[in-house]
Amino acid sequence: MNAQAPASADRPDQNDPEVRRAQEERLRATWAAPKGLFLRWTDVNNNAVGAWYTLTAFGFMLFAGVLALIVRTQLAVPENDLVSADTFNQLFSLHGSMMMFLFAVPMFEAVSILLLPQLLGARDLPFPRLSAFGYWCFVLGGVFVAGSIFFNSAPDAGWFMYPPLTTDPKLSGLGADIWMLGLSFIEVSSIAAAVELIVGVLKCRPPGMRLNLMPLYAWYVLVVAVMILFAFPPLIAGDILFEMERLLDWPFFDPGRGGDPLLWQHLFWIFGHPEVYIVFLPSIALFAMVIPTFAQRHVLGYPWIVLAAVGTGFLSFGLWVHHMFATGLPNISLAFFSAASEAVVIPTAVQIFVFIATLWAGRVVWSTPLLYAAGSLAVFVIGGLTGVMVAIAPFDWQAHDTYFVVAHLHYVLIGGTLLPLFGGLYYYWPLITGKKLSDRLGRIAFWTMFVGINVTFFPMHFTGLAGMPRRVFTYPEQLGVGWLNMLSTIGAYLLAAGVAVLVVDLCRSPWRKKADRNPWNAGTLEWLVHPDAENWGIRSVPLIESRYPIWEQKDFVRKVDEGRYFLPDAEEGLRETIVTSVLDARPIQVMRLGAPTAKPMVAALALGSVFILTTYHLYWAALAGGVLAAAAILFWLWTETSPIPEKDCKHIGHGIVLPLHASGPASSGWWAMFITMLGDSTAFASLVFGYFFFWTVHEDFPPPAAPGLEGPGVFWPMLALGLLLAGWGATLGARLLNTHGRRGLARIALVLAAAATAAGGAAGLAGPWTHGMDPVLHSYPAIVWVLVIWVAVHAGAGVIMQLYSLARSLCGRLTPVYDGDLRNTVLYQHFLALTALVTFLVIGLFPEAA
Repeated sequence: MNAQAPASADRPDQNDPEVRRAQEERLRATWAAPKGLFLRWTDVNNNAVGAWYTLTAFGFMLFAGVLALIVRTQLAVPENDLVSADTFNQLFSLHGSMMMFLFAVPMFEAVSILLLPQLLGARDLPFPRLSAFGYWCFVLGGVFVAGSIFFNSAPDAGWFMYPPLTTDPKLSGLGADIWMLGLSFIEVSSIAAAVELIVGVLKCRPPGMRLNLMPLYAWYVLVVAVMILFAFPPLIAGDILFEMERLLDWPFFDPGRGGDPLLWQHLFWIFGHPEVYIVFLPSIALFAMVIPTFAQRHVLGYPWIVLAAVGTGFLSFGLWVHHMFATGLPNISLAFFSAASEAVVIPTAVQIFVFIATLWAGRVVWSTPLLYAAGSLAVFVIGGLTGVMVAIAPFDWQAHDTYFVVAHLHYVLIGGTLLPLFGGLYYYWPLITGKKLSDRLGRIAFWTMFVGINVTFFPMHFTGLAGMPRRVFTYPEQLGVGWLNMLSTIGAYLLAAGVAVLVVDLCRSPWRKKADRNPWNAGTLEWLVHPDAENWGIRSVPLIESRYPIWEQKDFVRKVDEGRYFLPDAEEGLRETIVTSVLDARPIQVMRLGAPTAKPMVAALALGSVFILTTYHLYWAALAGGVLAAAAILFWLWTETSPIPEKDCKHIGHGIVLPLHASGPASSGWWAMFITMLGDSTAFASLVFGYFFFWTVHEDFPPPAAPGLEGPGVFWPMLALGLLLAGWGATLGARLLNTHGRRGLARIALVLAAAATAAGGAAGLAGPWTHGMDPVLHSYPAIVWVLVIWVAVHAGAGVIMQLYSLARSLCGRLTPVYDGDLRNTVLYQHFLALTALVTFLVIGLFPEAA
């Protein structure tokens, strides 16, 4: 392949203006958004989903900001009675929960869904319907959680929901269930978006864009999405244990029955501290795009910043215990996690110094986006310095749970998330809407917010050091911090005024004139999009030879516009993009994408009903909702995925012919299944961690044998393991038989595999059942039941997948060549076999070994 190559023989007329016009009309008809507001909601184009996602997350941020203003007004003067203690608890709990779960992470995913295809020169991400499904999960769960404040049912125990108070329904009320189940549903959307983004970066890069040529934003998206994949599942595992204690009285966090409330803290902060970097690294990603543009040169130290991003993500998983320094942990733990907390400063500093060096070496063009970038770095550095302070255990013992920590947290999150996001908004608004925002209003908004941030949060360092605890609804005048709190409240209203100016600027945008194409003179692919472009984006998928192709590849923009690269047409009138290899971005497939449909929305609403109805203990209705959700998802998959195309291959230009189908590791679907199962395995590992945590902290775990406390024995766990391994082997055999054209035998193998898998799941449940293990009595039978239920549920999903593959084969939709569904089923069975192996060896053999 050669970017300078002339039109190939298979497209001899592509320079003819009439031919180009006809091609553009076909693309326009293929990718144009449907008309009507409801139909726009059902669109699965990345532009539509990303725009709705971003708008919704921004709305939740504004709502959470209003809650924060009420909190600050209550604290403006000592002994204020503006709101009651109960209302205050709901306000600050919902504010923190919304900012973390409904704004920071979803906003990153929304912006990435919107920008990533254009950054990669792709027509779309590989699973636009998955993005739409994730959006509807997010909006439904978000409205459910945020709306609870209007019914006096909001969570009132903080955004961390520490047991044991929260696990007692009499003390915490319905708010804890709304928090737990609503946010668990939202976490589904986060993981769905993470899968979409990881596969998009790995498989949808344009030809020639090797890993070392990716835009830094794509690297950060990859790192953060992988972090989500490993950070959110432990919280999901904790949510499962939490709700089982609340709804069924299984004592995971009750010390009187063998539980331990610190298990929740471990699971929560294994999620909670990587969460800080999950929301910070996307901001660095925006800097990585903004700073080279306004320095008018490539970023210095590209390999170093990639390594620093990966290092930050890796180290962030070793810091969670510094949130638990005051819980009485051994000194060796304090020393290790304190050192790890200090070490994460190194890769973070590398990234900041790289940006400073790039500006120093370039010809800086000062602009509103760069102003936000510089201001956010200043704010974040202050938060980082206080972070180093609280990472030292003796200091943390003094400052823990005071307003010093509140100040540190907000400096980090506002400097690392809010201001960079606003800077990115001013930078990318011309790309999204074709209009520029006002430089004058942007600067007014920035300086108002910058002053407001520091006036609000800097005094809180002294408020905390003076002894004011966080999460109190009032305080005595004798404490002497009234003037500091008044100053913080004034600053909060200044910050709100700055945000209001920005909102006004956004609202005025539609009446402004069109901006020039690439108004900042950037060098990366997203600026190929013309302000008047249709939803299908760029004219042709380019060949990439450098990191800044607009700057460095000759006549690059003109050749893209003239369709001189790949896939410049929509010959069959279908949405298509190119799938490439993971390492070196060789073209390997033309992937056809889904058309607008309401099926993801229906599936999300049905799944959401399960969580919402369970909140109100309507279990039979929730079960019906679960059946409806399963049916909706299966109908969606049956009708919309893996169709057999009308032809095997397609010309994409320059003499290259690619298949229209791929399965196994070459396909995007296989990668999506692999990535999803990694997240699933992380949640499972967190449950196994809970088992060994109890064994570590209790001398009598498992407890002495007694009625209801006996173990599951050896026979049933080993039988279950053998059956599940037999189901795994039969499924693998079915794939091999199908590959060799023995379709009849493959179908028989699938039937046997489904029978063995179902029997294995049932045998796993039989162990604790036949031995009378009572999960209400002690944490040991409770955690054993959770593990076997986990395996049984996954075995049930495996049976559905095996029967689904069988049905596809019987209907002629699964053949020796078009076998993607069966290959994905086999991949799932690999993870199920590993889960069963760990579970039944632990519960069947470990107590005896101990």
